[in-house]
Amino acid sequence: MTTSKSVEFGIALPQVFEDSPVDPAGIAQFAERAEALGYSCLWTQDQLLGTVPVLDGLTTLSFIASRTTTIRLGVSVVVLAHRDPVPLAKMVASIDQLSGGRLELGVGLGNANPQDRALGIRADVRGERLRRFRDNLRALKALWSDGVATVDGSTWPLRATPMEPKPLQRPHPPLWFGGCHPNALRRAAREADGWMGAGSSTTQDFVAHSAAMRETLAEEGREAASFRIAKRLYVAVDDNESRAEQRIRQWFDAYYGNADMGSRVSVCGSPQKVQDAVGALTDAGAEVILLAPVFDFPMHQEVLADTLHIANDQEAWQHAGYRSCRLSRGEHAPGDSRAIPG
Repeated sequence: MTTSKSVEFGIALPQVFEDSPVDPAGIAQFAERAEALGYSCLWTQDQLLGTVPVLDGLTTLSFIASRTTTIRLGVSVVVLAHRDPVPLAKMVASIDQLSGGRLELGVGLGNANPQDRALGIRADVRGERLRRFRDNLRALKALWSDGVATVDGSTWPLRATPMEPKPLQRPHPPLWFGGCHPNALRRAAREADGWMGAGSSTTQDFVAHSAAMRETLAEEGREAASFRIAKRLYVAVDDNESRAEQRIRQWFDAYYGNADMGSRVSVCGSPQKVQDAVGALTDAGAEVILLAPVFDFPMHQEVLADTLHIANDQEAWQHAGYRSCRLSRGEHAPGDSRAIPG
């Protein structure tokens, strides 16, 4: 596969340290290395409650903002129904300022879960999640706009509410939406700057959904050039394909409760399989591919940079070759961690 120069590659940051103490130095080194290798963006995920010991996505981006200078920093997705828009607007604006205007913000509806009640979602009220999403999005955009914010909303009414500083990127950091329902695609076309296919969807799903997204953009009179399409891709690279699939199945069973999903949506095996999968995604219109390893993060970072010709310098390529040799023996790279599902 020969990737187009227009395709960008991002990589997921380690956020979970289930079997070891949180490693701030390791996270920072991973971020610095990703920038040196030539990845375009680093991404976290957002999960407020649950048994998975996951670091907050936005706070983690704030931490690495001071350790990087050019790589963009994204979180996907922040479930707006779970958030008070005022502190969220302030946090987003602050990170965008501290990073020099490098933040990307993914927002979504989320799915019903047992933690909804603790986060203020009333399961007995029809449309509660969608109403809160819409109200919160309006509040965020108003708080980020010039001057004071006034919003007539049933969830978060604002009356001449000031908030400073505003985000460095104007009118706000790029907004990414997800979802594949026609209504979700229409919301993305009207309100967002990009759409991201979920990691829990297959390549075949992405082909259909991205085509539907482009059709919706045309129906809404939105120019495709002003809108980006991305895909999260779970990867488990190993010269031993059965071993790679076994590890990815174990991870999906632990975090999704569905080992078969891991086999269905992930790329498991050789670097060539990764190349083929990326080629299929780019053929379907993906402009940004978010690579999401679930173990051996540093090793995957190097091998994927080598495989997809991301590396910026000769030293990085040599380093990637070294890691590839270790991978073929099935060893774990230092700083082994896991990402949360999404």
